[in-house]
Order: sequence, then C-alpha cells, then structure tokens
Amino acid sequence: MIKDISVSIKDLESVSYFASEYIVDALNSALVLNKPLLIEGPAGSGKTWLAKALSHLMEWKLIRLQSHEGIDEDKALYE
Repeated sequence: MIKDISVSIKDLESVSYFASEYIVDALNSALVLNKPLLIEGPAGSGKTWLAKALSHLMEWKLIRLQSHEGIDEDKALYE
C-alpha cells in the first residue's frame, strides 16, 4: 500500500501548524511532483515550523541548514 503523499489543513493543524489553503496547495504540488519547495519570508514567519510540521507528518528526518551570506554549496553540503 502506498502512503498518501498529500497533506490537508487538518493534518497540519493536528501538529499545531495553522496554514492557508494556498500553502497546503503549494505543499501538495511539491509532494506530488516530487520537487523541492522554496519557502521564504521574514524571520518569525513560520518557515522552520512548517518544515518541522511537514517532516513530522511525513515521518521524515529534518535536517536544518541555517543559511547566511558567505555559505556556498560546498560548505552547505560537505561540511
């Protein structure tokens, strides 16, 4: 049996993340198409919390990369 690869607003609410339908549609599009999703926004807008909620729902290991000016792919991927 294939695990359902979509999330709903209720799924996210079950892990205390309250999302709009727009965010849920973007998440589901990325999941169905097996593509990455770039999440951007100001500090405190819930980017990390969304990643934590989705990783919990999908039972994925979350690897958090703190990006900043001066970090390139070599530093991000190999250090």
